[in-house]
Amino acid sequence: MGLWSRKSIALLQAEAAAEGQEVSLKRALGALNLTMLGIGAIIGAGIFVLTGTAAAQYAGPAIVLSFVLAGLGCLFAGLCYAEFAAMIPIAGSAYTYGYATLGEFVAWIIGWDLILEYLFGAATVAVGWSGYFVAFIKELGINLPTAWTQAPLNVIGTHTLVRNLMCVAPDGTAVAASNGACAAGVLTPGMINLPAMVLVGLMTTLLVIGIRESASFNNVIVFIKVAIVVLVIGFGFMYVKSGNWHPFIPPNSTGEFGRFGWSGIVTGAGVVFFAFIGFDAVSTAAQEAKNPQRDMPIGILASLAICTVLYILMALVMTGLTHYDTLNVPHPVFVAIAAAGPALAWLGVFVNIGAILGLASVVLVMLMGQPRIFYSMSRDGLLPAVFGKVHPKFRTPYVTTIVTGVVAALVAGVFPIDLLGQLVSIGTLLAFVIVCLGVMVLRYTRPNIPRPFRTPLVPIVPALGILICGFMMYGLPHDTWIRLIVWMAIGLIIYFAYSVRHSRIRQDPGLAGD
Repeated sequence: MGLWSRKSIALLQAEAAAEGQEVSLKRALGALNLTMLGIGAIIGAGIFVLTGTAAAQYAGPAIVLSFVLAGLGCLFAGLCYAEFAAMIPIAGSAYTYGYATLGEFVAWIIGWDLILEYLFGAATVAVGWSGYFVAFIKELGINLPTAWTQAPLNVIGTHTLVRNLMCVAPDGTAVAASNGACAAGVLTPGMINLPAMVLVGLMTTLLVIGIRESASFNNVIVFIKVAIVVLVIGFGFMYVKSGNWHPFIPPNSTGEFGRFGWSGIVTGAGVVFFAFIGFDAVSTAAQEAKNPQRDMPIGILASLAICTVLYILMALVMTGLTHYDTLNVPHPVFVAIAAAGPALAWLGVFVNIGAILGLASVVLVMLMGQPRIFYSMSRDGLLPAVFGKVHPKFRTPYVTTIVTGVVAALVAGVFPIDLLGQLVSIGTLLAFVIVCLGVMVLRYTRPNIPRPFRTPLVPIVPALGILICGFMMYGLPHDTWIRLIVWMAIGLIIYFAYSVRHSRIRQDPGLAGD
C-alpha cells in the first residue's frame, strides 16, 4: 500500500452505521440543529467586522457584489460537500472525503490543513470577541488592565512579529505605540489576551459535556443574533439615504489593483470570504446526525443560503446609512446605526450583544469541528490512538476536544488577529479546492456508487468552485503562502515520521478501496 491508497467507501459507510458502541459518537442532531450549527459558524466576524472594512478599503457599496462572488464560490464548494457528507456520513469532513477519493497522502494534507481553519479559526474569532467584550464591559464601567487584554506579539507590516506595546492614556484608552514611544500616557506591554482564553475554555468545557447540549446552547445564541441582524436590517432600511450608494462601484482613481473599481470587488470577495468560513463545519458532525443522507445537505446548503442573504442585506443597509469611507472601524455596524441619529440609538446595545453572542457561537462550532477531524485521523492510525478516545458517558471525543481547546486558548492569548485571519483563509480555501476536485474524481472513477445527494452539473459546478476558490487564494498576501508552506512542511515531517508506520490501511490492505 502506497501514498495514494484510498479507503474503502463501503467500509466507511459501514463504520458510519455502527451505533450504540462505546467508541462511536452519539447521533443526536437533526436538520434544524445542523442548519443552526452552520448559521452559528458563519454569522460572526463577517457581519460585525469585515463588511465595513472591505467596503471602506476595497469595494465601496459594491461590497454587496463581493459577497455575491464569495457566496458563489462557497455555494459550489457547498454542493460538493453536500454530496460527500450524504454519501460518507463520517466525522472528519474533507479529510475523510479526500481519503476515499484521492488517497492517504492527500487526506493527510487536508487534515493537517484543516487545523488552520478550525483550531486557528477558533483562536482568531476569540481574539475578535475579546475586543467587543472589553469595549462592552467598559461601557458598564468595568475597565480591564490593557496588559491582560492584548496579545504580547504584534505584526509590523506583513513580515515581522514584534513585542506588542500599547500606549495607555490617562483616561484608560489604549492605542498602538509609535516607534516604541508614547506622546502621552504610559507605555505598557501586552502580556496576554485573557478574555479570549477564558471564552475558549468555556466553549471547550461545553463541548466535552455533550454534542446535544452544545447544539442546544448554539441554537439559543443563533436565534438571538439572527433576530438582532434582522432588526438592524428591517429598521435600518427605513433610514437609508440612497445617495450613499452613488457611485455604487467607486472608480479606481489610483490605478492600484483592488482599490475600488471591478478589481476592488474581487479583492473584497477575498477579504469577506472569511465571513463564510465555518459552513463546512456542519460536515464534521456527519457521524452525529440522525439521518445524515437527508439532513447533511439540508444543513450545509440552508445555512449557507440564509447567511448569504443576510450578509447582502446587511451590506446594503450599512453602506446606505452612512458613506462607505466611515466604516473602516472595528465596530462598523455601530457606526452605521449612529449615522441614522437618535432614531436608531436604541439598537446600539443590541448590536454589541449580538456581536458578543455571535462571535462566541462561531468559536463553539470551530472548536467542535477540529476534534472530530483528529478523531477520524486517529481511527485511521495517522495520529496516536489517544486522539480517538470517546468519553464513556458523554460520547464526545473528549481528549481531542481538550487538546484543541488548550492549544486554541494559547494561540488566542499570544498571537494577533491579522496574522491568524490570513492563515485561516488560505487553509480553508485549499480544503474547498480539494473537496471539489474529489467530487470530479469520484464521478469518473466510481460513477455507479449510490449518492443520496448529487452535486448538479458535474464537472461544471466543482470546476467553478476550484477556479473561484483558487483565484481567491492567489489574491492572498505572499507571506501567507510562505506560512502555509512552512505549516505543510511540519505536517509532512510528522506524516513520514509517524503516520506512515502506523497507518491502518497499510497494516490491513483489506481496508482499501478499489
